[in-house]
Amino acid sequence: MMAQYASILFSMILVNNFVLVRFLGICPFLGVSKKFDSAAGMGAAVTLVMVIAVAVTWPIQQLLVAWGLEYLQTIAFILVIATLVQLLEMVIKRFIPPLYESLGVFLPLITTNCAVLGAAIMTIDEGYTYPQALVAGLGAGLGFLLAMVIFSGVRKRVEDAEPPECFRGMPITLIS
Repeated sequence: MMAQYASILFSMILVNNFVLVRFLGICPFLGVSKKFDSAAGMGAAVTLVMVIAVAVTWPIQQLLVAWGLEYLQTIAFILVIATLVQLLEMVIKRFIPPLYESLGVFLPLITTNCAVLGAAIMTIDEGYTYPQALVAGLGAGLGFLLAMVIFSGVRKRVEDAEPPECFRGMPITLIS
């Protein structure tokens, strides 16, 4: 039983990484990965939102199926995710102001981060049970965090290497 959960967790972190394999969540990935602190903060925030989103959307999906309203899945999930992000933003602003300032406009963009919606929908599509869905959501978030942190290091090294003027900034980031 534990091996199954470990398999799901590590698969989501390494093999099915939302950023590196599925190319979901690229906007905050490129926008916030410039500094390690911001990247780690955004990765942690996305991880928290993914886990909570999966925890809330999985039972909602069961209700939608029971009532024959499966076609409302995307709208219901987006509303749940938007509410969660707003609550998280208020908590971070109140208790961790430096992180709130460093994330800037990218914190509210978690609402539109397709990786969060993708995690919620993927757990349904894969047919995961509730505990499996939670582990998959955690793994997806940790994979996002890992990609953010690693890429912040890559960006730092590339900047320190002083690329040619025409490649500085976003061009060298995209090439990396």
